Amino acid sequence: MYHWLNMKTKQKILSGVFLILFGVLPSHAQIGEHRDEFSIGVSGGYVMSNVAFVPKVNQGYHGGITGGISVRYKSEKYFNTICSVVGEINYSQIGWKESILDTNNQPVINAKTGLAEKYSRTLNYIQVPVLAHLAWGKEYKGMQFFINLGPQFGYLISESTDMNFELSSRNTTARVNPVIAQDSMNVENKFDYGIAVGGGLEYSHPKIGHILLEARYYYGLANIYGSSKRDYFSKSNIGNIVIKATYLFDISKTKKSTIKSK
Repeated sequence: MYHWLNMKTKQKILSGVFLILFGVLPSHAQIGEHRDEFSIGVSGGYVMSNVAFVPKVNQGYHGGITGGISVRYKSEKYFNTICSVVGEINYSQIGWKESILDTNNQPVINAKTGLAEKYSRTLNYIQVPVLAHLAWGKEYKGMQFFINLGPQFGYLISESTDMNFELSSRNTTARVNPVIAQDSMNVENKFDYGIAVGGGLEYSHPKIGHILLEARYYYGLANIYGSSKRDYFSKSNIGNIVIKATYLFDISKTKKSTIKSK
């Protein structure tokens, strides 16, 4: 799916998201209620990821952790919509976990070890999402529902492989999916970029700060391997689902005299 996206289309998608992030929100500044609030904190969660290979590689979800620093700047309240920009710097364990099955949908057994073959690759990234944050509900004391949308950038800092067989002795004849080139290929393109979108709930209280629970999806627009006609894979982009919790505390707040309603 989406392997037809060329570079020009990807650039248009990313440009559209930047317009939403830096164009739509500021456009309300003349008629919305002004806010000037800065919060900082930490976040952590669990990532379920895979890589969309073409030719296809059968996979389950690779599990890993994510965590880092979060900042938020709240700029205004436009009618009932609380408008902010969120930035994060996260360490994330993503990658792929292969489903090595035969034509009967049974695990492939390695002749040398006698065990079902297992293979997964962990890619350790530093990821930097920059997101438009739109919220509805109780602004300073109570619950809000929110959505996040924006670009995300990442850089691969290391990778590791977990497998229970030697590449030279793997059982390739029994596999229903014969694609194995990725098993011995290091990531070629360390820089990653794409689109992140999420939603969740936030509880705010003036004495304790802000606690957020979020589910987020990321769709990568870059490929981890070369995608020219000379390369083996025409597509190898990352996708992941993140379940995370964030705690923020306020560094600066809007003066109460400028707030019409809470």
